[in-house]
Amino acid sequence: MVTALARGLKDKEVVIMGAFSALPMLASRVAQLTHAPNLTFICGGSGAVNPVLEPLPYSSCDDRLLKAECIYPLPDVIDLEARPEIDVFFAGGLQIDAKGSCNLVGIGEPGQLKLRGPGSVGLPFLSRARRFIIYSMAHNTRNFVPEVDFISGPGFIDQEVLSSGPSMVVTPLCVMDFENKKMRLKSLHPRVTVEMVTENTGFDLIIPSDVGETPLPTQEELMHMRRIDPMGAARDSVQ
Repeated sequence: MVTALARGLKDKEVVIMGAFSALPMLASRVAQLTHAPNLTFICGGSGAVNPVLEPLPYSSCDDRLLKAECIYPLPDVIDLEARPEIDVFFAGGLQIDAKGSCNLVGIGEPGQLKLRGPGSVGLPFLSRARRFIIYSMAHNTRNFVPEVDFISGPGFIDQEVLSSGPSMVVTPLCVMDFENKKMRLKSLHPRVTVEMVTENTGFDLIIPSDVGETPLPTQEELMHMRRIDPMGAARDSVQ
């Protein structure tokens, strides 16, 4: 998952992420150390820009991240998220739907939530970023649903937004992208079948005839990940 996320980033991009973000933090650093040396990543919880990630913390709110190139105060982080200078926004949610909208508010009808989330937090700003990447720690029919109960972060919706929308989705089972604004299976992780993905997705995915396997990490990528994350914070984040 980390290398799939890292390879989705480009040199000179500005990337931002939320609080529970061990995977995108590690992916951003791996991208810097391999193919994107001029990438800049901002840990939204702490405001840290290009922090030292050795060892990798579980959260972007960790005070160890304050060893960084600079630190934005939280009001400045929010202001930055609202501006169109962000190239990539990492996003997730309690629910993710076929059009890439994310829900962090709760599951159920308004006023009758079965499960309450942390609130939309920074996800409304997805509409301002140039694009966003979705990552999910689990892949099942509870979190991949036909339509989210509440739109915290808009995917491909009818209203006009600045963002070009979600560019990819990475889960413990696969990598997905979008075709005609609907989620499409792009590659399967090792030992995962198309049937496993479709059984754990609550809507009909577009299934190409030539679904391949997600490329394995290179030895260089593994070396960087093992050095930065010796305690396995990224691994422990995945269900």
